[in-house]
Amino acid sequence: MRNTPTLTHRAALTAATVTAALVLAACGNDTSSNDSGSGHPGGHGSASSSTGADATAGAHNAQDVSFARGMLPHHQQALEMAELAADRASSTGVKGLASRIEKAQGPEIRTIGGWLTSWGEDVPTSSDSTTESMPGMDHSAGSGMPGMRDDSDMDELDKASGTDFDTMFLTMMIGHHEGAVAMATTEKSKGVYGPATSMADDIITAQTAEIAEMNKLLGKS
Repeated sequence: MRNTPTLTHRAALTAATVTAALVLAACGNDTSSNDSGSGHPGGHGSASSSTGADATAGAHNAQDVSFARGMLPHHQQALEMAELAADRASSTGVKGLASRIEKAQGPEIRTIGGWLTSWGEDVPTSSDSTTESMPGMDHSAGSGMPGMRDDSDMDELDKASGTDFDTMFLTMMIGHHEGAVAMATTEKSKGVYGPATSMADDIITAQTAEIAEMNKLLGKS
């Protein structure tokens, strides 16, 4: 008779212990689930938002790279041409235009080089122009980019002076600018990197105006 209450008591204790364990386990699972729900989604959400913002700010595509790799040597050649004007041009209009080209395109060269470096791309020079090719562009003067002048053109310009230089410089630079505008137009329509498409818009505006100015200096308008 003494054993019965003892066994019954033990059974009750065991059942209570098991029930308590199950309740604690369930609570533990709920807590983990809640932690996971509030932690991981929140964590992933923050990470995704941050990554998404960074990706949007720095996102670039193949067109952006092509534009940068093409426009950098294109600008460099424009500077080479503009630098000759100081000693060789006879027209104050040509000298003034050349000076503005230097001031505008010099900083853009540094900016574009910075983009390429940040993207892990090689930074080309004007000597690379014959091997660069811009998608969907017409090529001129045997170069891989529109408006680029070949070595014989540059040598001829280097040897010219006075009014001959003025005419040659303006004629060559008009073609050069037209090529840059074409490249920039493609970048605006196909590029995704904000700073690059913004620069492309600036190039279109500035160089289109300079083309009109150069045509006027040549007496064409």
